[in-house]
Amino acid sequence: MKHHLLIMSGLILCLILAGCGQDQIQNISAFDGSSSVNKEDVQTEESKEEIIDQLKNGNTADMERLIANTFPFVDSATGEKTTANIYATDKFEVQELAKLLEEIEKPDEISEYIDNQQILIYNDHFIILKDSEEMDDVVFIEVASDDFVRNNYSPNFLTTYFAIRLLDDVLGVDNWAKKRRSTCQNGGCYGGYRSSQSYNKGNTTNSSSRGMGSFRGGGPGTGK
Repeated sequence: MKHHLLIMSGLILCLILAGCGQDQIQNISAFDGSSSVNKEDVQTEESKEEIIDQLKNGNTADMERLIANTFPFVDSATGEKTTANIYATDKFEVQELAKLLEEIEKPDEISEYIDNQQILIYNDHFIILKDSEEMDDVVFIEVASDDFVRNNYSPNFLTTYFAIRLLDDVLGVDNWAKKRRSTCQNGGCYGGYRSSQSYNKGNTTNSSSRGMGSFRGGGPGTGK
């Protein structure tokens, strides 16, 4: 029995070591809700200057891969058939990081800084930067596909940052905000990441994923 346990332990260790050399984005798995994000999860050995250099010298053709290979992955939000990945940093402020990403790869659209959040829209992805409500000096970096935004986000949240017509164009849906509002009337629409909340898209999974708080209107700080 002990012999079999040793063999199994060795196999698991080999699998872990084999995966260490891969891009971080390859190792992302859906959050199972069994632990919380804390300050230690966010901290990195690299200095701020080293992170900036890594971003500027990385491959900007895939912004999520660039972010995944630079910042710690801390969580994921599972919604309607898709998952948004959450990264974090304690080295930058929201506006500072938004400006840096804009300089590295110009987004199609960039919002104003409102309620401690700023959003950049790239081809096929939204990057949502926001201050953590639970931890000082921590910024969450959510990378959500257009599909995730289209099927999960609250229009009342996004129209705080972008015009309705612009969202229709980006998401490829006429009257997207109006159609989503009818879905969101009973709650359950995503209003941005919070590490202290959970959200379960009941028709897709039986397990809740930390970070997806229901949102019904006003600004990003309401309806949660």
